[in-house]
This record gives sequence, C-alpha cells and structure tokens, in this order.
Amino acid sequence: MTRPPAAVVVLAKAPEPGRVKTRLCPPATPEQAAELAAAALLDTLDAAAAVPGAASVVVLTGRMLRAARATELAAALQRTHVLPQRGDGLGRRICAAHADTAALLPGRPTLQLGMDTPQAGAALLAECLERLHAPGIDAVLGPATDGGWWGLGLRDPRAAALVADVPTSRDDTGARTVAALRDGGLRVGLLPELTDVDTAADAVAVAATAPAGRFAAATARCRAFGAVV
Repeated sequence: MTRPPAAVVVLAKAPEPGRVKTRLCPPATPEQAAELAAAALLDTLDAAAAVPGAASVVVLTGRMLRAARATELAAALQRTHVLPQRGDGLGRRICAAHADTAALLPGRPTLQLGMDTPQAGAALLAECLERLHAPGIDAVLGPATDGGWWGLGLRDPRAAALVADVPTSRDDTGARTVAALRDGGLRVGLLPELTDVDTAADAVAVAATAPAGRFAAATARCRAFGAVV
C-alpha cells in the first residue's frame, strides 16, 4: 500500500535573547541561551527537511529579525512552509498547528515536535512516521524524561483537538496526553523517550548524544566560557 506523504511540524519560537531558554540563565547569559536555542532549532530544521517523503512546516512565533543567528535561520526557513502560531496556551497552539498544517497540506498525517530536542535526527523522525503507520495505530507520542512529551504524530491531524486542554509543563503532561488521546478513541503507540533541553545539565547531556550537530558545538562554546557546567 502506498502511504500518503507526511508533514513534519516544528513548533518554534524565535530565539531572541531574554525570551528563550531562560532556565539556562544562569549559568548562561541570555545571549548564550539564545545561541543554544538557535542551534537547536537549526538542527531540528535540518532533520525535518531530510525526512524522506515528508514536507516540513514551521509554526512560528516571535521576532526572527531579533533572533540569534537570524541570517542562518532565515535561510533555513526558506526550505520550509512557515505558518504563524495562534491560540491561547500551549495546548491550543499545538492543536492549531496540526489544524493549520492540515489546511495547508490536506490529507497528510502530521508529526509535530518542538525545538528542545536537537538530538532527534532525520532517521529517528522517519522511524516515528513508520510507527505511526503501523497496523492498529492512530497516534504516536514521544515521552520526555521530565514527564512531558517531545513528539506527537497523528494519522488525522484533526485529532489534535483532543489535547488542546491538557495541562502542559507538568510531570504528568505526557501521561495525561496519552490518556486524552485514548479517551478520544485513538490507538496510541509510544516513541523513544528523549530529554528536552531545559537546564544546563540537560544541554550537556543532549549535546553528548548528537556530537556532530550545531547544538553540540554551541554547548561546547558555552562550556568554554564557563557558562554551562
């Protein structure tokens, strides 16, 4: 059976100093934290663009002209479809991201992630889409080590409405999201667990799992400054 092409959706925030990765400060400065966020986003955009048979969509908020590595990010965004974020609260922005992608690219399943997992390369994202197409699966969720989740795949993007009101940034957000999807009648498969970059320790750990990426290089530079220890 021929599978429909998919859409890899990146929910992103412009890496403006003082507005991203604030939990890294201290030890990082706001400018260093923005550099790390920009590097993570660039690695994620590269991964999304390299998934075979998938279109990449960036659902964006913030002022990219004020972002760290703005020129490099502008070039990367030219390879993607870019949509604005909308909705009050993260849950509703996630729901809108899937809905707006479905309107832009009808008939495609969606795999959505953020910009906090630069270790999620193209091969892993492709494996996630394979899992989404497995028999008996309607949705997939990638749990995060902090109790949240890093990736959400849906055969029908409209099903994101089921998670619009799930509380976020909690140690049970992942479990609540799985429950909401299953309560809505979906058969949910789990993806590999990853660590989100929230703290300096997270940054060091994640960089070690993807040493060839921009994020690892940016983390190494911060460590040389004594910013991330």
